Amino acid sequence: MESRLDIIVRSTEIDVNGHVNNAKYLEYLEWGREEWYELSQLSYETFGSMGIQTVTVNININYKKECKQGEHLTITCRPDKMGRSSYVLKQEIYNEHGDLCADALVTSVTMDSSTRKSVEAPEALRKHFT
Repeated sequence: MESRLDIIVRSTEIDVNGHVNNAKYLEYLEWGREEWYELSQLSYETFGSMGIQTVTVNININYKKECKQGEHLTITCRPDKMGRSSYVLKQEIYNEHGDLCADALVTSVTMDSSTRKSVEAPEALRKHFT
């Protein structure tokens, strides 16, 4: 399943170069992942009831096209790869003209909330990667 989140670039997200600051793209991607988790019925509470949480351990992002104030952006998120405890979500940011502005591979790990050690990803998460 792929999620889509629509946003508008705000003035506070612009840097001295007149476009979205690079760090803001990471925040946009996080918002997109939260949308995917919610649509997948994998909220914080759901993971918490399983005694686990997820931690982002790596983000590889490619900046393709600048985004400016007032632009309408769409952030997509979909499953890419599943390991034992780690998994990768593929994300993209498009502008209102359909141009790819950024893409990223985000690796997260499932960990036991008590021991803070990685644990095998639960079936509730794995099923989205088949």
